Amino acid sequence: MNAPTKMPMADAGAVLDLRSAIERLKTLPGQFRTTDHLVDPHAELAGVYKRIGAGGTVMRPTRTGPAMMFENIKGFPGSRVLVGVMADRSRVAALLGTKPEQLAQHMGAAVDNAIQPVIIDGKGAPCQEQVFRADDPSFDLRTLLPAPTNTEQDAGPYFCLGLVLGSDPENGHTDVTIHRLCVQGRDELSIFFAPGRHIDAFREKAEANGQPLPVTINMGLDPAIAIGSCFEAPTTPLGFDELSVAGGLRGRPVELVPALTVKQHSIARAEIVIEGEILPGRRIREDINTDSGHAMPEFPGYDGPANPSLPVIKVKAVTMRHNAILQTLVGPGEEHTNLAGIPTEASIYNACEKALPGFVKNVYAHTAGGGKFLAVIQVSQKSALDQGRARQAAIIALAIYRELKNVILVDDDVDPFDSNDVLWAMQTRYQGDMDTMFLPGVTGHVLDPSQSPDYSTTIPARGVTCKTIFDCTYPWKMREKFARAPFRDVDPRPFAPDLFPET
Repeated sequence: MNAPTKMPMADAGAVLDLRSAIERLKTLPGQFRTTDHLVDPHAELAGVYKRIGAGGTVMRPTRTGPAMMFENIKGFPGSRVLVGVMADRSRVAALLGTKPEQLAQHMGAAVDNAIQPVIIDGKGAPCQEQVFRADDPSFDLRTLLPAPTNTEQDAGPYFCLGLVLGSDPENGHTDVTIHRLCVQGRDELSIFFAPGRHIDAFREKAEANGQPLPVTINMGLDPAIAIGSCFEAPTTPLGFDELSVAGGLRGRPVELVPALTVKQHSIARAEIVIEGEILPGRRIREDINTDSGHAMPEFPGYDGPANPSLPVIKVKAVTMRHNAILQTLVGPGEEHTNLAGIPTEASIYNACEKALPGFVKNVYAHTAGGGKFLAVIQVSQKSALDQGRARQAAIIALAIYRELKNVILVDDDVDPFDSNDVLWAMQTRYQGDMDTMFLPGVTGHVLDPSQSPDYSTTIPARGVTCKTIFDCTYPWKMREKFARAPFRDVDPRPFAPDLFPET
């Protein structure tokens, strides 16, 4: 990273942080709303947004709706909680300066044109306008920040959009990822790592030497930072700083400042930063304060079991902006789909484009799989050979994103973002005994409850699964029989201008 520089002036109208993202959303009809109605962060706030805009795999009834700012939080006078910024694909596209159907290509280009973060002079950094040190006897995370409890049976209040920034203790390489963080005491958090996460590898190295791992937890960020952080290996291998993806998206580097109490950096324009250390050799039961037996709602749509033994973060300080905004999400909702799914799409698209140039037209990481388990790949057949190339694209997808479980292949006359169109292709261009490929015994994701030896004796351990390819493309030799009814393409705006506004 570069040497420290002075804090630059923000470009007028540019999205550089959460507040400028909100200002852009305010210009888009129906994409942002506020409420000053008193809301309890314990279960009620998430319950409200479930009905207003969560979408995704949340239990019905739910819907896709606007981002929402809660400005009157019970027990936390003066606090604000924002939810749903990225819970709509069109909203994400507007915040990243592209079209919804081009997000995979846009994100893929950012990976190929990454810009490394820079360290700036911390003096006057927005994220450090207020400082609350944990060695102050009055310090208490539980009363300082309104971390929501999503359901009545959660293990406790969680920070659901905390971007953890840590560094390899051997070579200094930095990584950022979003993890589930449960408030366990006045100055302690538990952290859950899914297998294979880079910061967990850093923790293991530090712990092997009896050392804590200094980290910062950054909340309330430019959406480009949050989404860019969700790329995974092999697209972003160990040593690749995902903050550089946000740099590629914005065309300017993410700015970091030295943390005040740990040897780490904070994102300069974050709303809230928790500074702390992951303690060596210390573990805690996730539901130690509630005995609920449950953790919190995760992206597959289930409230999974509380983990019996998680690493502990000892908090050293909290820094924040004046009138800070705590940003959160509803775990199984559409916001998680976009956070995880758009990088999934970009990873698959880039890999297929390198191996099969021009063949894969688009990729959609479907919300039914939380942006991780299910991909729809749209291909363009030009010859009989392309039937094999389509299946090759699916195999590439499974290789490039290890948590992917199922792939559906469709032709370029099928809209991959329209589930009805995809299921139509499955009903009319798919025969189960001919067009299904099974890949049993492959690594998947531990949060899928079906990936367990209890579900099937063929599964040797949690997080191992059978991966499946559903080839819903037509046979090339029968292509004439699969031509869709040729409706005339008519401009509907003169007939229904309210439904089709000028763009």
